[in-house]
Amino acid sequence: MKPIPVVAIIDVGKTNKKLFLLDEQYKIVYERTAKFIETTDEDGDPCENLESLRLSVFDSLQRVFSKMKYDVKAVNFSAYGASFVYIDKEGNPLTPLYNYLKPYPPELQKKFYDTYGGEGAFSYTTASPVLGSLNSGMQLYRLKKERPEIFKKIKAALHFPQYLSFLLTGKVCSDITSIGCHTNLWNFKENKDHEWVTKEVIAPVLPPLCNCEEVSPAILPGKNYVVGTGLHDSSAAVIPYLVNFQKPFVLISTGTWCISLNPFNHSPLTQYELAHDMLCYMQYKGSPVKASRLFAGHEHDEQVKRIAEYFNQDVIKYRTIEFNPEVSAQLQRAERPADTKQLIHGSIFSKRNPADFPDDIHAYHQLMADIMMAQQFSTQLVLDGTEIKRIFVDGGFSKNSIYMNLLAASFPKMEVFAAFVAQATALGAALAIHKAWNRHSFPNDLMKLQYYPANA
Repeated sequence: MKPIPVVAIIDVGKTNKKLFLLDEQYKIVYERTAKFIETTDEDGDPCENLESLRLSVFDSLQRVFSKMKYDVKAVNFSAYGASFVYIDKEGNPLTPLYNYLKPYPPELQKKFYDTYGGEGAFSYTTASPVLGSLNSGMQLYRLKKERPEIFKKIKAALHFPQYLSFLLTGKVCSDITSIGCHTNLWNFKENKDHEWVTKEVIAPVLPPLCNCEEVSPAILPGKNYVVGTGLHDSSAAVIPYLVNFQKPFVLISTGTWCISLNPFNHSPLTQYELAHDMLCYMQYKGSPVKASRLFAGHEHDEQVKRIAEYFNQDVIKYRTIEFNPEVSAQLQRAERPADTKQLIHGSIFSKRNPADFPDDIHAYHQLMADIMMAQQFSTQLVLDGTEIKRIFVDGGFSKNSIYMNLLAASFPKMEVFAAFVAQATALGAALAIHKAWNRHSFPNDLMKLQYYPANA
């Protein structure tokens, strides 16, 4: 039997590390998941176990290479991007992979922004809210200031997806989907590195930008395949939609964060938008993607624990509760707070008492209504100034009928769809290098849609 041509995608999230094989119709034909126990950096803060991950990349690929059923034509990577791997001239990491949630020294942060025009002006230019270590350029700035002896040994600073690609190619490069994602490195107004990158002599350790559709030969012996440069996971997740749909849309990618992404809104970020946790991503072909973030998935999980504990229920119950319009009509209608930042950074439900509800079904519907108030505000931020009529939702909340019905009611002039895409991030990483390995045209059935009318 002739081997099936496939592309291998290694998708590295904060929790799960997955390997997928996709055939030429972009169907997943093989999947493998691994988890690693975190280690700690020199300050005792948790961080990725880089060595375990490196060994896992090689081990996983060797396993699929040995399967006679598949012919691996290409490999690409998607990963969270707000972290750097600093390599020396031999290609060895010089430091741990610092966690992007690692606390940032307030004095050093103040010194940086005071030097380069203040937080407001700087954030406006770089489309990057002030996020501490989550602005990955600030990690690089910190390393130079606090550990100059290590900084001097850096041959290249690679965002995480590009480090994974480097392991297979030996090629160092930067990628616009990582550089252009709240890093503080990119000047969105002038479409180039921000001036501080040159003034602080950071530029020499940042490799040149490579095309996200570009591939390189692998240096590992034994297989004839090519390797992509890797993509930031949020940018990769948009690619299947850009490939499948010609009409403008907004995508709400839901998980721990609910990120509303508008690839068709190219207006500069305003100070108001930055203050409400908006930013710009960069899509794989170099155009900005305006985005707003909401910590709704995390908030949902925390409040579900409160509901379940009070009503003596299992939290699993709330994964499958159906929308009840009668219950919804009985809910307490909260007014939008005057300080709209409260919608972005907290939850109205967190201030409610579960005892005020007759049962857990009413309490859960109230939680979802409170989350939807914040979601409507957050998504409207990326819709303003555009004529978009279609919203797609993928991820966890796309399967939540209460969320989807409330969203449709919140945007009655929009077509609202739950989009079911098998591993959108991995699919996007595969589609980015389509020309390098696939003989066929893009398929037109990459996803399934379920429509939610506003008057359901």
